[in-house]
Amino acid sequence: MSETTNDAFIEIDKMSIDQAAGAFVMIAGAIGSLLLVIWQSKCHCKMNLCYIFQCERRPPNEEEMKGLKEQTEKLKEKKDEMKDKKKNEALTTEPSNESIIPPNEEIDKLV
Repeated sequence: MSETTNDAFIEIDKMSIDQAAGAFVMIAGAIGSLLLVIWQSKCHCKMNLCYIFQCERRPPNEEEMKGLKEQTEKLKEKKDEMKDKKKNEALTTEPSNESIIPPNEEIDKLV
């Protein structure tokens, strides 16, 4: 296994500035997405230098539970209202008598 020093290295082509910017944006986006998921989770997060993030799962308090219950009730009411509207629209709309195919006289005029 005698390799020369030139063979041990991989040659990488030089990047243009737009490629370097694209790589930076992709890396920053991935890190930002990870941080967004962590901060929006229900975990209690604290910063730690060794492990970067330490998350603890804490149960929601009574106020949060009330808020969640109200939100679910509102969503159920909205869904029920939308179902009722769709049923009413279906009952009130009458099928149109217009046909897609024109009568024979109009076809003869077109030809």
